[in-house]
Amino acid sequence: MDESKTFMVEGAELIFRNFQGKEGLYNREGERDFSVFLPEAAAKDMLAEGWNVKYLASRDEGEPDRPYVQVSVNFQNRPPRIFMITTAGRIALTEESVGVLDWADFENVDLIARGYEWNVNGKGGIKAYLQSMYATIEEDALARKYAENQPE
Repeated sequence: MDESKTFMVEGAELIFRNFQGKEGLYNREGERDFSVFLPEAAAKDMLAEGWNVKYLASRDEGEPDRPYVQVSVNFQNRPPRIFMITTAGRIALTEESVGVLDWADFENVDLIARGYEWNVNGKGGIKAYLQSMYATIEEDALARKYAENQPE
């Protein structure tokens, strides 16, 4: 495995979030993941390297399909560093608390994912795993008010 296979997305737009690892139509219980949209140029390069880039069909006529890649969130071998940023400060999220991101409204997300090359029965590719993520939460007026009034 080439450990240098990583990608970074600043100002990331996340879709299909399942940080909690809930069983659903597309994943088994305990499998945490999300997908992130990619810039078109990066998507083409990643496809050529073997990353599992997919395209989400546009809902609007004349708009191009948008490239994205699924990113696994695995706490077993190399746990990711995930931080939630609020007016109260920077909070490190754990395997038990990361599920709060499933319903959060993001102001900004920056992330780095690393690749893992796999080969099974003659098929292969590069799967993305979250390495680090900083998610700034969009807070409402009450969240900001009460964050400012926290006792020291």
